[in-house]
Amino acid sequence: MTVLRESVTLPNGAVLPNRFMKSALSEGMGASDRGPSKRIERLYNRWSTGGYGLVVTGNVMVDGRHLGEPGNIVVEDDRHLDRLKSWAKGFQDHGSPIWMQINHPGRQANALGGKRQPVAPSAIAARVPGMMKPRALSRNEIRDVIERFATTAAIAEAAGFDGVQIHGAHGYLVTQFLSPLTNQRTDEWGGDPARRRRFVIEVLRAIRAQTNPSFAVGIKLNSADFQRGGFTEEESRDVVRALVDEGIDLLEISGGSYEAPAMMGQVAASTAAREAYFLDYARSVRAITGDVPIAVTGGFRTAAAMERAVSEGDCDIIGLGRPTALVPDAPKGILTGVVTELPSANVKIGARSILGRVTDLKAMDGALDLSWHADQLHRMGDGKEPDPNRSWVDALVMLGVRNGPAAFKPRTRSIR
Repeated sequence: MTVLRESVTLPNGAVLPNRFMKSALSEGMGASDRGPSKRIERLYNRWSTGGYGLVVTGNVMVDGRHLGEPGNIVVEDDRHLDRLKSWAKGFQDHGSPIWMQINHPGRQANALGGKRQPVAPSAIAARVPGMMKPRALSRNEIRDVIERFATTAAIAEAAGFDGVQIHGAHGYLVTQFLSPLTNQRTDEWGGDPARRRRFVIEVLRAIRAQTNPSFAVGIKLNSADFQRGGFTEEESRDVVRALVDEGIDLLEISGGSYEAPAMMGQVAASTAAREAYFLDYARSVRAITGDVPIAVTGGFRTAAAMERAVSEGDCDIIGLGRPTALVPDAPKGILTGVVTELPSANVKIGARSILGRVTDLKAMDGALDLSWHADQLHRMGDGKEPDPNRSWVDALVMLGVRNGPAAFKPRTRSIR
């Protein structure tokens, strides 16, 4: 495991102590006032001693009017600065860097969480159970969202976080601007690939203008959205090229959305067998990224595959997401040789012949898997150990509790 122990230096000069990254998982453990809670501090204290070279938080919202799900933490101003400092301090004490993932859900806003109509580049609904049709953002609103990303990043820096990660994957607002399926504007924010990627470039520029050069800025970016007529790998490479030119510090590769959830293992069997779902794409952008390290998240389970991916130069950093909900100290276990393979839950809904008549099983499997892993995070937030034997029924019940009855509605047809 020698190569996985090596440090990584980012373009801004920051050094990550090893090749493991705890990738973002949406925790839904904000306090009632949408600030950090003691439960989320308790959860992150588990990860702070887990041996990670970098830990990235889950979805922190830049706009309290639009939440990805109930329980999201929102950072719009410094009202929760003391609690944010307390959240970050656990990592300062243990020497591992922590970044805040910052996000706007766009059309994937949860109706129960925000209780208002979602916004998006264009008024096109997501084909996901419970999602409302959004309204198109005005030009002034687009500028406001860009500034919100920058404000959140500046507060994260003031709180002691080492960097931020822009969420540009999985169907959220940045992805919606990038994809021709969801961005059908004809103004300066859409109409061709260059104008569709303008939004994410402006977000990066705005963050850089409000933070110090030593503050890291990374992005989680889709390799593709895995939908016909959508965001392609060729377009994604052009986005990578532009972000590198603008000074991005770390590129995390993922893919898919909640309409086509490749990031949760809904990929071809041959791809799943290779473990890392997006490694082929990572290889294809090597010549573009230069000194910007590449992290690949999605599918890694065996220590041998992780070591091979880094030693062969396919990626620089191993991103671990769902496995960290069951094995919070996964890197420590791998680096000491105690762990050679991480568990894979692959939770699916039961009674398929019956429930398949009333709901989209593929979409429900994705939502159920997220709920099951969120349950594990909540257990650790309560000071308990993860429960690998938790049933799909229990996870389904909690999915309804967290997201309301809309979680079980048939998916809405997209308006093309």
